[in-house]
Amino acid sequence: MSFVILLVLMGALYAFMIVPQQRKMKAHNALLQSLQEGDVVVTSAGIYGAIAEVEDNVVWLEVAPDVELKVLRSAIADRVESGDADNDDADNEEDEDEEESNEEAN
Repeated sequence: MSFVILLVLMGALYAFMIVPQQRKMKAHNALLQSLQEGDVVVTSAGIYGAIAEVEDNVVWLEVAPDVELKVLRSAIADRVESGDADNDDADNEEDEDEEESNEEAN
């Protein structure tokens, strides 16, 4: 009886921990293989950039005009929709406008 319980617990462990992790790894590997020039990505360190060039295991990210970083392909965490990166800039501009209007009011 205790042997059956042990088998059930091992099956549950496999189903709830190992299978989802394998799916996540497969999805990440598929993302890394599909990277192309021009894609906007974020690295595992949180650096946003557009892919300027893809080599074997190296990706060149353009993080600012004429500024490129050489990172490992495996350091890419996710592809970012171009609208998401633009929204961050728009939010910063709105915050600056609010600060200026508050300073003018004082």
